[in-house]
Amino acid sequence: MKKLVLLAIVLSLVASVGCAKKKVEPAPVQVVVADQNVDKVLTPMQRYEQDYNNLPGMHTVTKGECLWWISEFKQIYNDPFMWPLIYKANKSQIKNPDLIYPGQSFTVPRAFTLEEVQDSRKMAGAPWKMLQPGADAVVPAQMRSALGYSF
Repeated sequence: MKKLVLLAIVLSLVASVGCAKKKVEPAPVQVVVADQNVDKVLTPMQRYEQDYNNLPGMHTVTKGECLWWISEFKQIYNDPFMWPLIYKANKSQIKNPDLIYPGQSFTVPRAFTLEEVQDSRKMAGAPWKMLQPGADAVVPAQMRSALGYSF
């Protein structure tokens, strides 16, 4: 019995020490500039801006989608409370934000202010304490920096 208790203690110690995750620092990205042999190391903010600029500017609705879900997609905003941004940018196509149809193509705004985001989150029903976008929301780099979020 003592051996089993001792074995259980040893295994739990090994499991607790062995399961710790290492903190891995991301390596800087090297980009080769066209027609030059110069390597340019991007800062995390520059890399985020580059990735942000490559995000889609349009979205075509498929069956079963709603504005809430579309804005929740990681490549759109990764924040469902930001759906009014899409609605406001596409008012000519959307008569009722609860009724969108497969095949409709919507513009996904990428340039917006913090005030517009706060108004949209308020319109979408976000709690008054949470009118700023979350740290995982896809917003312009300058806004992330102003909010104090990392890249």
